[in-house]
Amino acid sequence: MEFCDLCRIHGALHQSSNRLSTLIADMRTHLRVLGLYMVPALLYCLYNNLAFVNLAAFDPTTYFLLLQLRVVVTGISFQVVFKKQLSRRQWVSLLILTVGCIVKQLSSIKKQEISPTQPESTYTTFFLNFASLHTGLMLVQVFCSCLAGVYNEKLLKDTGVEVHIMVQNVFMYIDSIICNAVILLFRGELFSAFTAASLTQVWQLAVVVIIINNAAVGIVTSFFLRNLNSILKTFASALELMFTAILSWIIFGIPVDWWTAAAITLVIYATYMYAQSPVVNRGRLDELEKGMTSGEAEQEMLVINRSMTAV
Repeated sequence: MEFCDLCRIHGALHQSSNRLSTLIADMRTHLRVLGLYMVPALLYCLYNNLAFVNLAAFDPTTYFLLLQLRVVVTGISFQVVFKKQLSRRQWVSLLILTVGCIVKQLSSIKKQEISPTQPESTYTTFFLNFASLHTGLMLVQVFCSCLAGVYNEKLLKDTGVEVHIMVQNVFMYIDSIICNAVILLFRGELFSAFTAASLTQVWQLAVVVIIINNAAVGIVTSFFLRNLNSILKTFASALELMFTAILSWIIFGIPVDWWTAAAITLVIYATYMYAQSPVVNRGRLDELEKGMTSGEAEQEMLVINRSMTAV
């Protein structure tokens, strides 16, 4: 249901300046781009499903701190996909961010209670926990997030740069609907997902708010990747660590210890350091803009401004 709502929102925004027939014509013209969007759609589908599994295994602060490993993986993926080398300062900021994640993971050592009947060392317990199945699933989730983000940016700025950004959003969520339907069919839950009882659960206020929020995030993310880049997007998301720690303390009573405070400090400093020398990646946007007339450029900016206002 979430991806259906996302697709409807993107479709409505696009139809504000183009007829439905034009959208269908664009889909026929750019079938290759529509097919290529199946890659990030599948990766995001796996990411979203793993998020539920990993959130059940980790407390919110640990989950989001470990998720920041995607910054380093995104940096590597970015260099490979776009063939752009990051500067030393940029890599240092990435490493500081990684250290912040490790510091938070080390805090679990202080919380381990070793039974007298089990003379296993604290550090051994830590490394066993680190090598657990859930940590492996976190790494898979990180990989899905990084590759999907960089590949999506590649489509927005390079491969599909001629395709209107809102049409690309429609492509993305059409493929996402297909991916989620296939997974539900594989699990034997496709038809049960649309029963009266299931739909009643979906249309609860809290769920509807989440759907609307994710729809807004999806729209803003496409503009973010189009005009900025996936590395900066990942760094920006790191700021949520501070708010997550505070909300976890207020809502769940999870204490913010010195380890967590130090980790959050490192993450914030790394984000600040990177902001002093961010990556610039325009792809083929400059080439596209040079080929546009002034009237076409103004119309493009008008559509973007209207879309952002709607968000």
